[in-house]
Amino acid sequence: MPNLNGERPVLAERKTRVVVVGGGTAGWMTAASLASLIPRAASIHLIESAEIGIVGVGEATLPHLRAFITRLGIDEASFMAQTHATFKLGIEFRDFGAIGDRYIHPFGTYGQSLAGVGFHHYWLRRHAAGEAAPIGDYSMGVAAAEARRFARPNPGSDELGDGFGYAYQFDATRFAPFMRAHAEARGAMRTEGMVVDVERDARSGDVVAVLLADGTRIEGDLFVDCSGFRALLIGRTMDEAWEDWSHWLPCDRAVAAPCASPPGPIEPFTRATAMPAGWRWRIPLTHRVGNGYVYSSAHLSDDAAADALVGALESPPLAEPRLLRFAAGRRRRSWVGNVVSVGLASGFLEPLESTSIYLAQMAITQLIEHFPDRQATDADRDGFNATVDAEYDRIRDFLILHYHATTRDNSPFWDHVRTMTIPDTLAEKIALWRQTGQVSRYSHGLFLEPSWIAVYLGQGIVPTGWDPRADLPEAAALDRALAGLRTGIAAATAAMPDHKAYLASAA
Repeated sequence: MPNLNGERPVLAERKTRVVVVGGGTAGWMTAASLASLIPRAASIHLIESAEIGIVGVGEATLPHLRAFITRLGIDEASFMAQTHATFKLGIEFRDFGAIGDRYIHPFGTYGQSLAGVGFHHYWLRRHAAGEAAPIGDYSMGVAAAEARRFARPNPGSDELGDGFGYAYQFDATRFAPFMRAHAEARGAMRTEGMVVDVERDARSGDVVAVLLADGTRIEGDLFVDCSGFRALLIGRTMDEAWEDWSHWLPCDRAVAAPCASPPGPIEPFTRATAMPAGWRWRIPLTHRVGNGYVYSSAHLSDDAAADALVGALESPPLAEPRLLRFAAGRRRRSWVGNVVSVGLASGFLEPLESTSIYLAQMAITQLIEHFPDRQATDADRDGFNATVDAEYDRIRDFLILHYHATTRDNSPFWDHVRTMTIPDTLAEKIALWRQTGQVSRYSHGLFLEPSWIAVYLGQGIVPTGWDPRADLPEAAALDRALAGLRTGIAAATAAMPDHKAYLASAA
């Protein structure tokens, strides 16, 4: 019946009922995103149990998180204050390619391209002649990190001093509560309880409802599995197979312990130091330093790992070392039926390049882009799974590169990763780089050309060739340009404030 204005009323369609199983970082990021970005399409009900702790050691992130919090309308200063965050310009790797080597993988480019030819080709030409400084000298991000300085770059600027990106280092135990407050303020519901059973439709196999230990029954149209390694829905209920990658990424455990911050500057970067059976992280926050040893249990005992970690700390630990167990790999499909897995339930790649939160963020973004109108279609699932699979596969190859590109031969662990058979996809990338200085390109993916260049060169894989167009400029002119670039970067870095002082001024 028309209303008093002569208009026919629009019947409101029922929202898709989304049930998120599990809290923590992945669960509350999912809830906050859906509640913020598609509130008219979805109602969100999150179930979590206080009896189940969160992993809570993923304190280092990638620049993509900045776009995430901005998109959700979160104030950066408030976020950083509540999570004790510092800025991050990249990751420093020590002793990976060879003992005594170090390099920084920056969030930004090297130099500037010329006539459509990437800067690194010109650098390779002069490096072969012994006339180029280390490639990190031509990166604004590396220079600022080395100097322990920071200032926010101007988006879209062509100025030399703005040629870098940044991420955050924060207290992961505070991130999920921060996301929870954001989600609940926008209508997300939370129920405390342990899922003990799952109801499925006899014909379709879709999940209809979950049952909690206290007898509560919660129905939904779409279920998001954020239950971590337990994978209650995608694994135990939908029985989706796990693709194991431990033969390429053998680190399967970590011990973590915080320690007090030392006096002096706060580094605007995460540090990864190679160890005999894996590697050790150091993440500086405003109130403490996060530390951990990621290792292969086939090459080191848990007690020995804990002792090695504590022995390497710069100050006494603030808590007993915490043991974490995991395995590298992913589900063959991350969306099955009406169950979507996000975070550790979907897959796990060790934190060597700080990808854990990114992978959850990426899956959430894909879920929103393929969000079903109550009933998911094969097109929704296939599109989601294809993107998620590609991201995991490409990041897997990038991580393997850090282990395989080494001359280390001082322990059984490094002997194994140095000599192991690697995926064909990675072998092809390395061969192309060695011969031509070209980085394999793809239109979508996390780690693009500058990242691969950083690790290739940082770990001793120097191409024998380069783009022939890089031979066109006169050597003297090219050397003057390289020197001018270094001088300009040094001047721009000197104009930046100290990172610790910048944090204090921004508080």
